[in-house]
Amino acid sequence: MVNLVAAQTPLLHGLMKMAGVQPHRVEIEPGTVVNFWVPNETVKKPKKGEKNKTPTLTKPNKPVIVLVHGFAAEGIVTWQFQVGALTKKYSVYIPDLLFFGSSITDKTDRSPTFQAETLVKGLKKFGIEKCIVVGFSYGGMVAFKMAELYPDLVQAMVISGSILAMTDSISEATLSELGFKSSSELLLPDSVKGLKTLLSVATYKKLWFPNRLHKDYLEVMFTNRKERAELLEGLVINNKDPTIPRFVQKIHLLWGENDQIFNLGLAQNMKGQLGETATFQGIQKAGHLVHLERPCVYNRCLKRFLTSLLENGVQK
Repeated sequence: MVNLVAAQTPLLHGLMKMAGVQPHRVEIEPGTVVNFWVPNETVKKPKKGEKNKTPTLTKPNKPVIVLVHGFAAEGIVTWQFQVGALTKKYSVYIPDLLFFGSSITDKTDRSPTFQAETLVKGLKKFGIEKCIVVGFSYGGMVAFKMAELYPDLVQAMVISGSILAMTDSISEATLSELGFKSSSELLLPDSVKGLKTLLSVATYKKLWFPNRLHKDYLEVMFTNRKERAELLEGLVINNKDPTIPRFVQKIHLLWGENDQIFNLGLAQNMKGQLGETATFQGIQKAGHLVHLERPCVYNRCLKRFLTSLLENGVQK
């Protein structure tokens, strides 16, 4: 029987190419390969008759936006409604984090720091010197690490549904409130019922899809289960370990006001921890998946913040 989600993948890929991006796999180092969706205009295909058939990439000529996905889907599935809204004015890069999509490594490090370092190495291979990072959920934690470790590269951030670090107390409190025993039980469902529960927690409006579609989504999107479980384990740190980095970048927290996973209280507390560099904006009638539930509102808010950055000299 045809997997309906897999069958739709070529259509999504075609739409993304029409929107202005295409896939390009890059070897970061032996054993580590990351898939990025990169701007069409940066890909130079070999001419007819040339022996080297591998496309070459040129440096972007517009301000660079990097969209970093969360835990339940790869890059273009997560950001499918944002790509077309951004590519006219910006050079948009959408990576698949390690163990998502076709990104893979033989290294054993499962920390957000390793994900951040790997992404940055990939971006530098594309000739990117400055960028603005938009991070959602797990991708937000990776984005914070990128900004902390590479302040000359990351000029600003937009963070949705994420936190600075997953301490054991936050993890336990969040899971207890939602009625789950572990992060894997919530974020790595292995049944239609589990996936339905995850979606009900992550959205404001309760969505209905046939069981077959849930089953097909599980088969396509929840691969590399062992490695992803290790990624979740690598997220949680001891309460005594976290220190709040002093970020030099402007940070805009763009939140679904009905987010049940990382609620408004956590967002406002984080804004206070980040200090004067941080701003907050809530979007009504939206949950954790705010960018998918209310994409038009989300895109307007995102573009307004990006425009303000450019007007104040970011990436000039």
